[in-house]
Amino acid sequence: MAERKPHISEKKKAAIEKLAMLIKQYPVVGIADMTGLPAEQLQKIRKSLNDKMKIYMTKKRLIRIAIENAKKDISGIEKLNEYLSGIPALIFTKESPFKIFNIIKKSKSSAFAKPGQLAPKDLIIPAGPTPFGPGPVMGELGALGIKCGIEGGKIAVKTDFVAARKGEVIKDKIASLLIKFGIKPIEIGLKVNAIFEKGDVFGAEVLDIDEGVYNEKLAKAASWALNLSIEAGYVTKDNINILIAKAFANANAIANIEKS
Repeated sequence: MAERKPHISEKKKAAIEKLAMLIKQYPVVGIADMTGLPAEQLQKIRKSLNDKMKIYMTKKRLIRIAIENAKKDISGIEKLNEYLSGIPALIFTKESPFKIFNIIKKSKSSAFAKPGQLAPKDLIIPAGPTPFGPGPVMGELGALGIKCGIEGGKIAVKTDFVAARKGEVIKDKIASLLIKFGIKPIEIGLKVNAIFEKGDVFGAEVLDIDEGVYNEKLAKAASWALNLSIEAGYVTKDNINILIAKAFANANAIANIEKS
């Protein structure tokens, strides 16, 4: 007996066709996770980045089918299926993967943690003075295991306190504590899982580049390359003046030795 295929409504078929068309139309396609992203925040992101990219949300199953349909024309696009998670969305753009990731990263905002959320990193209450005067707050901090004292009429935390480890569920009291200290550990924004371009898929860990560190390394590499070319006597438009000056100085040195 032939296997019965699941029924796909005309509306879903239209959505699949549109996704497949966009995948073929745009050279750069990304997978994002919308979990925990408020609708208002999503609208702001769409409005601010509308000239840079398009965002299309739908069910995982429909995205998989659209990718399956597009892989006949775009080699390697099926690799994106591995990065589908949470509430998925597809990003379509003509910008470079690294540029669009950086733009999306800068569009994120910070928010206080809510009870039940997972800590995105180790959440630390730093040692040092606080704005709180002696009173009930000191008892609350002590009950949580935070070592405190009084300095200059204010409560001071004696040692760094780990309120929650990365991946732990944030409890009610810890969420309230973070609010008291003004700590906003939750990033609100698009979470980019991966971006596809020309057969390659770049994960978030590859795309997340610190511009300052990158520029510093690039400057060092250029400096080392210039020094190497000078030492090797390899002439380029960037080192010709330095090589001529070096040769002139060496010639003068030899001439002075012969005179003496």
